[in-house]
Amino acid sequence: MSDSSNPIEESFELAAARCADITPLVYQRLFEQHPETQTMFRSQGSELVKGSMLALTIEAILDFAGERRGHFRLIACEVLSHDAYGTPRELFIAFFAVIRDSLRELLGDEWSPDIAQAWDTLLIEIDTFAGIAA
Repeated sequence: MSDSSNPIEESFELAAARCADITPLVYQRLFEQHPETQTMFRSQGSELVKGSMLALTIEAILDFAGERRGHFRLIACEVLSHDAYGTPRELFIAFFAVIRDSLRELLGDEWSPDIAQAWDTLLIEIDTFAGIAA
């Protein structure tokens, strides 16, 4: 069991204990739910881009759900840069839900009501925050 009192952090800790790299799980789900996203990644070097993008997103999520020391601001910056790429805001926000859903599937019975509630609240807060940034 985790020592974390933050259910979002706990969900990532539990996932890390089960899976060394959730990147393939997250992007498989993203491409299944939003097939149009596959063409947004170049064929050469995209694995590094995906891993880096996910790592930065997780850092931003953990900071947003925690002490908000600054990493969470990446969300606002990326809303604008993805807008410049032509990525709809709804699709940008959907990526956070894809991460949540990937974790929930990976954790199975360890996905507690506290974790579920924390993620539901977090997704609403991120959507609001991203809307302000846009």
